[in-house]
Amino acid sequence: MSIIVGIDIGGSTTKIVGLNQNKIISPMLVKANDPVASIYGAFGKFLSANQLHLNDIRQIMVTGVGSSYITQSLYNIPTGKVDEFHAIGKGGLFLTNLNRAIVVSMGTGTAFIIADHSGEKHIGGTGIGGGTLLGLSNKMLNIRHFEDLIEMARGGNLANVDLNISDITKDKLETLPPEITASNFGKISDLATKADIALGIINLVFQTIGVFAVFASRIHKTDDVVLTGNLANVPQSRIVFDTLHALHKVNYHLPNHAEFATAVGAALSNPKEIL
Repeated sequence: MSIIVGIDIGGSTTKIVGLNQNKIISPMLVKANDPVASIYGAFGKFLSANQLHLNDIRQIMVTGVGSSYITQSLYNIPTGKVDEFHAIGKGGLFLTNLNRAIVVSMGTGTAFIIADHSGEKHIGGTGIGGGTLLGLSNKMLNIRHFEDLIEMARGGNLANVDLNISDITKDKLETLPPEITASNFGKISDLATKADIALGIINLVFQTIGVFAVFASRIHKTDDVVLTGNLANVPQSRIVFDTLHALHKVNYHLPNHAEFATAVGAALSNPKEIL
C-alpha cells in the first residue's frame, strides 16, 4: 500500500485524511490546543483505525496555521509543507469534480479562493466566520459550543429579528424579493426568544459569507461556489444558501467531507518545503 496522508493543522482542531489512488481513506478530526501534540495524535489515531504501519505511508503533507510548528519529518517519513490556500482550492475542486469554482473555506474566519486547471489563488476573505458565531452566541446567549447554538436555533423565527424588504416598502423591487433581508437584527423584538436570536446569528454569518461568494463569482466569471470547512455542517445554512441561489443564480456546492477539503487538498499538492 502507498498512501499519501494530508493533515490540516488548525488552531484547535487537526484534520487528517489518507489518499490512495485518488480515493479518500478515513477522514478524522482530533481536538487539541497544542498543534504538535494534535498532529501526532491524529496520525497515530489514523494508523490504528486503519490497521496501517509506518511503511504503508509514502508521504505526509501538512498545511494550516499550525504547520509552522512542524520543523522535521514525522517518523522519518518524507514530510512536506503545503500552502493552505492552494490546498483549499485543490480540495474543493477534487471533492466536487468541478473544473473551476470559487472555493470558500469557512473556519474561524472565511477565505475565498479561485481555483481551476491553472492553479489556485487567494482572492480575499472576511473575519466573519465560526469565531463570529461563537463570540456573539457567547455574549448574547451564554452559549459557547456550536452544537448547542445549532440546537437552540431550531424553531427560531427570523421575523422577530431581521428587517426584510417587505417591512420597509410596499413597492415591488425588480431585484429584491420582499422576503430578502434588508438589515440583520434590524427589527429585533422584545419578544424575540433565544431560538430567534440564535437563528439570527447563524443567518447573519452565512448571509455575509454567501453574498461575498456571489461578488467573487461575478468578478471571476463562474457560477460555482464550493463550501468547505467546519461551518459546512451547520444545517440552518442550507436555507440561507438556497435563498441566495434563487436570487443570484449561483450554484452552492456542499460536498461530502467538506470539512476535510483542506486536508484532502494537501495530500494532492506539491510541497513548497520538504522537511
